[in-house]
Amino acid sequence: MCGIAGIMNFSDNAITQNVIEKMTNALSHRGPDSDGFFSENKILFGHRRLSIIDLSNAANQPFKDNSGRYIIIFNGEIYNYEKVKQLIDDYSFNTTSDTEVLIAAYGKWKTDCLQYLSGMFAFAIWDRKEEELFIARDRFGVKPLYYFIDDDKLIFASEVRSILASGLVNRKLDTDALMEYFTYQSVSYPYSIIKGIHQLEAGSWIKIKNRQLEKKRYWDVTNTNVDFDFADEKNIQKNVRALMLQSVERRLVSDVPVGAFLSGGIDSSAVVGLMAEAGSAQPNTFNIAFDEKDFDESKYANIVAKKFDTNHTRILLKPTVFLDELQNALMALDTPSGDGINTYVVSKAIRKKGIKVALSGVGGDELFAGYPIFDQFLKLQKNKWLWSLPNESRKFLAEIMLSGQSKNRSGRMKQLIAEDSTSIENVYPVLRQILSSKYINELTTLPVGENYISAVQKELINRKNNLHKLPLLSQVSGAEYLGYTQHTLLKDTDQMSMAVSLEVREPFFDPDLAAFVLAVPDRFKKGNLPKKLLVESLQSLLPDEIVTRKKKGFLFPWNFWLRNELRSFCEIHIKSISQRSFINEKNLLSYWKRFLSGDENVRWSEIWLFVVLENWIKNNDVE
Repeated sequence: MCGIAGIMNFSDNAITQNVIEKMTNALSHRGPDSDGFFSENKILFGHRRLSIIDLSNAANQPFKDNSGRYIIIFNGEIYNYEKVKQLIDDYSFNTTSDTEVLIAAYGKWKTDCLQYLSGMFAFAIWDRKEEELFIARDRFGVKPLYYFIDDDKLIFASEVRSILASGLVNRKLDTDALMEYFTYQSVSYPYSIIKGIHQLEAGSWIKIKNRQLEKKRYWDVTNTNVDFDFADEKNIQKNVRALMLQSVERRLVSDVPVGAFLSGGIDSSAVVGLMAEAGSAQPNTFNIAFDEKDFDESKYANIVAKKFDTNHTRILLKPTVFLDELQNALMALDTPSGDGINTYVVSKAIRKKGIKVALSGVGGDELFAGYPIFDQFLKLQKNKWLWSLPNESRKFLAEIMLSGQSKNRSGRMKQLIAEDSTSIENVYPVLRQILSSKYINELTTLPVGENYISAVQKELINRKNNLHKLPLLSQVSGAEYLGYTQHTLLKDTDQMSMAVSLEVREPFFDPDLAAFVLAVPDRFKKGNLPKKLLVESLQSLLPDEIVTRKKKGFLFPWNFWLRNELRSFCEIHIKSISQRSFINEKNLLSYWKRFLSGDENVRWSEIWLFVVLENWIKNNDVE
């Protein structure tokens, strides 16, 4: 796990070595173990290393293959590098690193090497002979990659702030990105928060030669093609268990100890149980515990730790630690996000225990239909007859049905009623939004018209032919992969864990596992048990107390904090951002007052979006 930065210069104006050094230094938190640089003619590379596989200096980067033709900088891990290595019989390896396997694979198969790789990665390879740059990102987008291109240069890096550190890109907000941020609490592909900086889409690569950029998506999560007989439930469960075990085994490859987050919930408990089943060394598990019963779930984590005989560490925190760490967490944000503070605090606590790598149960709800959004989508499908009525009739019925409901609930339903149908591309963008277009219109001066289509919805529309072929619950999972998980969940997990030099691996984000589960019919996923397919596939692996417990989630009293301990902090930032040209000052200040007065129609998460954005703008000196 590392940080990468690079520049490809198209012009005759030299870009000096100190520029790439500044970019790389901005990534020091991602790789505290070593740094390295390469510059030659048109190309400049920088790398920060967090040593996980082959800890020797010989595996440091930038790395040159044994022919001297290719130079690589690489962030991530190739879990199956030993198997790939066996397929490359015409290369003499000098290290035991996955980096050398990756560069040898590119030398043998070029862009097709991606089809052989199982891992999380973002890497760049410079072909000195062809003077060609190749950049690729993993299938789910676990590892980030941002880039800026104009007539003179291409700049890329693991983080936006690294690109900004070059001094070659204007620090100006992108209004299209702001629309995505206010709608979904994060910025969606292809935008970034900075105008001109783009995100490379998950499962994609770009190639640059003679100033021409070629881009291709090499994998699509919605394009599943599984050859399996889905009539036998027991066989389905058997296969899910085998794929889960394979996914965990892949993520145990490491030359340093591997730990695991253990909340005591189904997902993290499943990961820990499979770690033990994989037969590795005694698993190192970590649970964040609290004195306050409203937050503490450590008794469930203890049950799991005892069952699998883990080397368990209970880390006692006060909820106020989250407040104490707030400034550090906000400073850690590479791009503004309405989520992620929890991940920062937990990651920091685990890293202090000397762990560099930790497995996480994140992604289980999205894959195995654990969120309310799955039931909401099914309910809409059962009532889709309503959308066959004329628009005015729908609105009339909606007014009757929503009488007495909160403004947030009724407003969202009215949005859904106004859609053409209950198809996933229409429903998902509404169900996942934080602020609706109506409220963005009221609180900002951003150009939001009635026909505004978010980047998330555009992506769903582009993939709708594939999505509609999936079972209903899998359509939601597919939408989650294209929306929330790529742009919020995985992004926050990466930026908050890597801020403290912790590598997090997510077994539920495995292409083989996901492809199979997405193909499973709905009837095998819903039942009396939460995440029925996962639980029944693992059978006796999970203790009954874990399966039958009420889903709690990792929640803290932000609603209370924003009105009390964080009131001054929030008020300063709300007043400050209200002065900006894209904000409707009067309406935002009124919204803030309504929140303080206890108006239940104003949610803390909506207020927090403005606070975080203003704090990020100031911290990064953005126009």
